[in-house]
Amino acid sequence: MQARDLGLVINTADPYSVQVGEFYAKARGLGPDQVLRVSLPAKPVLTPEEFETLSARIQARFAGADRPVQALALAWNQPYAVGCNSLTGALAFGYDAGLCRNTCAAGRWSRYFNSASGRPWNDHTLRPSMLIAAGSVDAAKALIERGVAADASLGRRGAPDVHAHYVTTSDAHRSVRSVLFPLAGRLPGFGVQVHVQRSEALRSAERVLLYMTGAAHVPHLDSIDFVPGALADHLTSFGGLLDDSRGQMSAMVWLQAGATASYGTVSEPCNHLQKFPHPQLLLLHYLQGSTALEAYWKSVAWPQQGVFIGEPLAAPFARPTP
Repeated sequence: MQARDLGLVINTADPYSVQVGEFYAKARGLGPDQVLRVSLPAKPVLTPEEFETLSARIQARFAGADRPVQALALAWNQPYAVGCNSLTGALAFGYDAGLCRNTCAAGRWSRYFNSASGRPWNDHTLRPSMLIAAGSVDAAKALIERGVAADASLGRRGAPDVHAHYVTTSDAHRSVRSVLFPLAGRLPGFGVQVHVQRSEALRSAERVLLYMTGAAHVPHLDSIDFVPGALADHLTSFGGLLDDSRGQMSAMVWLQAGATASYGTVSEPCNHLQKFPHPQLLLLHYLQGSTALEAYWKSVAWPQQGVFIGEPLAAPFARPTP
């Protein structure tokens, strides 16, 4: 996926969104036809009626073009949910009111999961999205700059290795993904060292490309040296509540610590593996040149409750276009 495939949505009622959206359009060279300006309530959770208005505006703006937009960047921190659904999940699959009767039930299977598709709207009639979420306008600009700096920056011969850390904590319920962790070792041709360990948290780790763990809170993030384009998330119930995660760590803390994209759920998902990023598939698609948005979306089988945040187009293993 390239910048020309992306649509950008800006909320004119939110000063953060206006400033961040304009900065992002310039940073990624997006044309006027790729930008939609709407006026939304700047609140965490949309009503189904408010969501339907937004969804209709997006569909009318981007689906009928000669080159339909394949994915979306949403230039805001909130809204991030529609009822018990994430906003990114609802935009891709429609609002699922039934899920709110039992949020621990199975979600809708994503046809984009582990897909080879580079054009999800054309191939699967779904449009994945990601919030450019940060604690301030300056933090969002730094996030965007990390994403741009990441492009085609890794996998070069002779470059120092980067590190993918898969951490199993003492929290058994939140460490269920450990059964999907890859084998430790160096990945030849990519310059990636894979580490699999038991620990409560990393400390003083250098050149970190990926950090996946399970915990309500992840300490020592100020000691982690994330490279541009780094992906990081923690399996917990409410990491996707970006403004108030009910006593748990918000996924946005990863971005504040220097990661470039993350993921968290907005309603109680129980610990179904399918509702969280698959550890091996996330790294696999990223190494194959996918953007952060593509790699994260292709790693989650049931994404209806999960919100994707970060700089969508970061692609450290993509090869430069001639």
